[in-house]
Amino acid sequence: MGAVKDYGIFLPIGNGGWMLSTTAPHPEASYAWNRRAAVHAEEIGLDFVMSMAKWRGFGGSTDHWGRSLESMTLMSALAEATSRVKIWASMHANVFNPAIAAKMFTTLQDVSGGRAGMNIVNGAYAAEFEQYGEWDPELSHADRYVMTELWTEAVTRLWSEDSVTMHTPFFNLEDCESRPHPSVRPTIISAGRSEDARAFQAKYADGAFLASDTMEEMRDLSRDVHERAAANGRVCKTYSMLTVVQDETEEAAKRKVEEWGAGLDREALALMRSSWGIPAEQARAWAAGAVGEAAFQTPYVAGTAETLIEHITYIVHEAELDGLMLIFPEYDKDMLLFGETVLPALRAHDAEAAA
Repeated sequence: MGAVKDYGIFLPIGNGGWMLSTTAPHPEASYAWNRRAAVHAEEIGLDFVMSMAKWRGFGGSTDHWGRSLESMTLMSALAEATSRVKIWASMHANVFNPAIAAKMFTTLQDVSGGRAGMNIVNGAYAAEFEQYGEWDPELSHADRYVMTELWTEAVTRLWSEDSVTMHTPFFNLEDCESRPHPSVRPTIISAGRSEDARAFQAKYADGAFLASDTMEEMRDLSRDVHERAAANGRVCKTYSMLTVVQDETEEAAKRKVEEWGAGLDREALALMRSSWGIPAEQARAWAAGAVGEAAFQTPYVAGTAETLIEHITYIVHEAELDGLMLIFPEYDKDMLLFGETVLPALRAHDAEAAA
């Protein structure tokens, strides 16, 4: 695990961004909003910008993610709006034929000058795909990873071979061509913490996004992915997500957390939970009793620049992570403040550790 860490942002490609709240800042699903966020990320010195692929929202009083942009189209435009930051778009393997995906990402790699990354998703929220007839209820979680492995094999072969023939239960390629080949293979990203997910990450991915309930679990997951990848003769970096709430004082930052939590959209929260496979009645009961902090979809840190520096340095080190994908409820104001007061200290710490 190298000393230099990667820091990037999760773009607000769906309305509401990453806060399930009526009282939190509410970024719109617009190109203008996402362009500003990406340009800020590049200007302050972040390493990557990533967008999810989302086809249906979760309703509620905020209509959370009811409006969203399409990841590939957005990221192609952002590749033109930026010049240095890595451009990571998401692609559902259960929706797009691998030949189509290979061509799309070769194009993004050309547009971006070699900065493209493919975040491979294999489908989890059934309602997203049922609405347009692309959900197979017979596929188990393990089956979806079998499909995703074959799909990724097909894509990577199409990036490097003149002709690919593959016959699988999920797709068929017959003397399939996809030229030109990318001059540099796009970065492959994958999120998930299950056994199947980590096996896939170690075999195919350059970066793995992990989630956990404790610091110890995150460390164990990160270490497992690193070790599995090394056993495969590969390197796979590990990342997690963190929402940043920064202000001039600890009290001001905590007031933001309380204010945003007070507007928790419990209806959207319940539907989001049920989309993960939790029975609807159980999800509603959980959401009804949830505390305000449930408005944050990820772990968060709130406080001054000094608190943020200490917290981020600690969790990246303790969890043996290679970086973080950051979320800013106030993308314009908060990102610029973070870039002025926190990121330079994190870079200095990395440089010192490397020395």
